Amino acid sequence: MADPLFDAAERARLSDLLDELGPEAPTLLAPWTTRDLAAHLVIRERDHLAGPGLVLPGTWARFAERRRRALALSDFAGLTEAIRSGPPPGVFRIGWVREVPNLNELFVHHEDVRRADGRGPRANEHAMDEALWRNVGRARWFLARRLRGAGLELQWAGTAKTVRARRGVPTARISGPPGELLLYLFGRQSVAQVEVSGPAAAVEAVRRARFGM
Repeated sequence: MADPLFDAAERARLSDLLDELGPEAPTLLAPWTTRDLAAHLVIRERDHLAGPGLVLPGTWARFAERRRRALALSDFAGLTEAIRSGPPPGVFRIGWVREVPNLNELFVHHEDVRRADGRGPRANEHAMDEALWRNVGRARWFLARRLRGAGLELQWAGTAKTVRARRGVPTARISGPPGELLLYLFGRQSVAQVEVSGPAAAVEAVRRARFGM
């Protein structure tokens, strides 16, 4: 089981970077700036009415976006402090939530800020890579659900560790460090440092697929 403290370490690193870059820095989620991203994270953990609208479509999603835009106008230092201090008592403090969705959310959004600022892949400690690899395995079916016309395997580059994300023939393989695989599966294909290999038809199907939430 992944150590839930990994999410705390990632939260601290992301908060430090937000403080360093300020509220108007770009992110991979253009036109969002760091101010917009910070408001999104605070809504997710602290606004129990709007939070579900971050993943649910329709009226609820529009309501959540209105709340996020309003919150983004508030003091940026207050937003980053809310992120740094962690969620209030509730579901986001549950161990499994910290280990999987929280760590994934914080890691991917941290990279949304880092990569948009011209910073390359990080060299994670091995234990962090192990935690991210476990999360790749846990989320693989859901994140690859829109892939059509091919099967998909994921490989931790430089190791024999592989998992099947989608059954099908022909089958493509995405190989890379765990964090880069997670970025790819979360829809950050343009920046994820991975290798896609396999039959041409399978590789093309993977490149056309819309991965992510």
